[in-house]
Amino acid sequence: MSAMRIFMTSILAFSALAVWTTSGTPLLAAEALPQPETASLATPEQQLDSLFAELKKEREEDRARDIANRIRQQWQDSGSATVNLLMQWADKAIADDKKSMALDILDQVIVLAPNYVEGWNRRATLHYQMGNFRKAMSDVSHVLALEPRHFGALAGMASMLEDAGKSELALRAWQQFLDIYPSDRKAQEQLGELAERLAGSRT
Repeated sequence: MSAMRIFMTSILAFSALAVWTTSGTPLLAAEALPQPETASLATPEQQLDSLFAELKKEREEDRARDIANRIRQQWQDSGSATVNLLMQWADKAIADDKKSMALDILDQVIVLAPNYVEGWNRRATLHYQMGNFRKAMSDVSHVLALEPRHFGALAGMASMLEDAGKSELALRAWQQFLDIYPSDRKAQEQLGELAERLAGSRT
């Protein structure tokens, strides 16, 4: 039996465990945060819209970071116990420096849940870490097609564009980031430094 078939058999065998794990044990550190007030809204989409509206208005850095973490928490939950478990396995493989294994797992996440934003985002990050820059950019593009407000993906895109020498496009990506998350200090600094370098190159 091939390794991938064994892997998929394991997924099915652990489906019941996945339900217990995702309901009984926090998946990620962000889930330990207090539940946002927006939890009473009818749908996850409405909750996200409300959180993004708060993030855009908030100018105090720590409060904005808390809102951003709530948004990340919403993104992390795929709505599928199996996919959530696979994401845990991928995180563990990455932590153990087993990047090829993590990539195989994330490939399966995307097959099972092609509209799950964090599956694409996590794979984009892994591709970048592995030096697969074109694949990373392709995955980032999928993230932004699904969720144009994904500030993490915009930051990743800005960094990759700058590395590729496409400073004007990188500047535009940072501007988009700050339009969504205006109080992020690091993004402000990145934008300022890049704008100065571009201005200097034009004189």
